[in-house]
Amino acid sequence: WRLLSSGHGPGEGMPPGRPGAPGMMGGGATLVHSGVASTADVPVWLNALGTVIPNASVTVTSRVDGQLEQVFFTEGQKVSAGQLLAQIDPRSYQATLNQYQAELSENQALLKSAELTLARYRKLAAQDALARQDLDSQIATVGQYRGAVAADQAQIASAKLSIEYARITAPISGRVGLRQVDPGNMVQSSSSTGLVTITQMQPAAVTFSVPQSDIPALVSVLHQGQSLPATLFDQDNQHPLASGEVKFISNQIDTATGTVALKAMFANQDEALFANQFVNIRLQTRVLKGVTVIPAQALQLSSDGSFVFVINKDHTVTRKAVTTGPAFGDDQQAILSGVSPGDRLVTEGIDRLTSGSKVTLADEAPAAGAVSK
Repeated sequence: WRLLSSGHGPGEGMPPGRPGAPGMMGGGATLVHSGVASTADVPVWLNALGTVIPNASVTVTSRVDGQLEQVFFTEGQKVSAGQLLAQIDPRSYQATLNQYQAELSENQALLKSAELTLARYRKLAAQDALARQDLDSQIATVGQYRGAVAADQAQIASAKLSIEYARITAPISGRVGLRQVDPGNMVQSSSSTGLVTITQMQPAAVTFSVPQSDIPALVSVLHQGQSLPATLFDQDNQHPLASGEVKFISNQIDTATGTVALKAMFANQDEALFANQFVNIRLQTRVLKGVTVIPAQALQLSSDGSFVFVINKDHTVTRKAVTTGPAFGDDQQAILSGVSPGDRLVTEGIDRLTSGSKVTLADEAPAAGAVSK
């Protein structure tokens, strides 16, 4: 507070409520601070409680049976898609591959011999020197060996695939969790336990629900392929964690809660978001263009609703009821009706005012210590 200069300190020897008391000026005017109403484009926010989920989560399991020989990852490390994670003993599959390759060589040789014989038979048959039955039998023999060669080739491909599956690689990029199986153990392709789980948290997704009354404002944007800006805050709703956008909305309302589910995506480059983390999400649904905004300190609440004190040109105040909109920034409030841009409002000293009270603005009072000469 700024006070006019006198021979006394602030409030010294002055009973409260009388001219010269703190906050009072000569003639009963109350010393107040003020702010001016202005206009701004005010975003409208929707708040909800959300849960962080991985963009993708995969439990890595073995696709073949065998003994786990080696593990090539460290728990908690980041891995890339295709990176080698573990090795299963491939020797039995290699032996099977060798067997099928040997059978293929044998059947290819038999096929070659049968084809040469068939060629001779065709010449003899053309000269009527061979029974038709012998020619047909040889044709069938060639077909039999061709089928055997094809079967061997398929078995070889299967054996090679088993050897490839013995090298367990990361199906997605992400961060691995805790190892579930140690080297030396037998693993089965039928096991659902898996070796490790990979979660992809870059980007990360957040699922949340909003009341069905908010659906019209959301679908008008999301159903046209657009997105809505969103910001995440910690559980105390004090510190921002990440910025992203909402792109997906469910196609049905939960009848038990009367809400609709949405999903927002966040880049999460700093990995501040963890799977299953609870967060507060603030979603920008629209922007109010050119609305009146006032200092938040000027807004008061009573049993009759919200009101402000407007300072008139004659330095009296008038109490006016207002209709509030969303908060704007950290210290401003949107007003939908009751105040016009340019109105000067009381921001401090309101508790001593009623309509018609005389006020003196603090920034217009003489500087402290000024002495008239």
